[in-house]
Amino acid sequence: MPKWGLTMKEGRIAEWLVEEGAEISVGDEIIEVETDKISGVVEAPDPGLLRCRVAETDTVYPVKALLGVLADPNVEDAEIDAFIDAYEIPAADDDEEGEGKPQYLFTDVDGVRVRYAERGEGDSVVLLIHGFGGDLDNWLFNLDALAEKHRVLVVDLPGHGQSGKTIPDPSLQGMASFVGSFLNTVEVETVHAIGHSMGGAIAMQLALDRPDLVRSLTLICSAGLGSEVNGTYLKGYVESQSRRELKPVLQYLFADESLVTRQLVDDVLKYKRLDGVDEALRALHKTLFGSMPEDLANRTSASGKSVLVICGAKDRVIPAANAHIVSGASVEIFDTAGHMVQMEKASDVNRKLLEFLS
Repeated sequence: MPKWGLTMKEGRIAEWLVEEGAEISVGDEIIEVETDKISGVVEAPDPGLLRCRVAETDTVYPVKALLGVLADPNVEDAEIDAFIDAYEIPAADDDEEGEGKPQYLFTDVDGVRVRYAERGEGDSVVLLIHGFGGDLDNWLFNLDALAEKHRVLVVDLPGHGQSGKTIPDPSLQGMASFVGSFLNTVEVETVHAIGHSMGGAIAMQLALDRPDLVRSLTLICSAGLGSEVNGTYLKGYVESQSRRELKPVLQYLFADESLVTRQLVDDVLKYKRLDGVDEALRALHKTLFGSMPEDLANRTSASGKSVLVICGAKDRVIPAANAHIVSGASVEIFDTAGHMVQMEKASDVNRKLLEFLS
């Protein structure tokens, strides 16, 4: 059982996607797993023959539990049975994958308490910037994959997640300045900035205002690449106060609407009811989205930065047609994904990110 994100402890086996005896290649989708955040697919880390499906459907297993066994055809059944019988789930260790670091870190930036996390190591630093109404858990399927090759920082923007709900300046320039101040606070000199939705616009503005700070840009279903944004979604997200109102709004985010679980809706409602959140969201809706610079993409094109644009063809929040606006950018459009492409096509997106960052 994989560990997705910083807090996952267990997952429920929703469905096996392959039969016993199937020949498996690296990257093949094997099992669909449901977590308390969202459903995801376990991909094969190694090739081989699926000799045994150990995990049972509709059963909850802890992280690192044995789900199945891949083995060559010449391995005896008795040897596989002995391996399964002897397998012990490693003891849980919250800090193990964080190399001794706590799951979450906190610091003060411009008078605001900011939650962030850090994984991986090295001189190549990746910064993940979430979108409007999101938080650092929007990257739960991407963080560990990127941290295998890079030092990765992921942050809750002001007004979001567990960061303070006061936004010093809710304009695009103000949010970019805040992110720059955060990087100064944690003493990071340069980053590969990866932004999703509103976070993409912030990343572009940061690269323009602080070109010394941003080494490359990855824009995922990014705002700021054109004037078209689904106003119904933005207004609905800000104003929804009940599960009945919020669920159809959140369904705009995914090509597969079944990913909007009751738990996801409840988590968003819980966030929206925190003191200060309503004011923060309304300020961003009015100020940042109300005055998005029309030439942001053109100035990004002229900046000389290496740019990767990733979109979901079924994005109902920001049109995928915007993907080609940044001249000279590498573009990847995933046919079966929506606005949360980094979740819906996590493994493919991770491979593309690592290829670009290398």
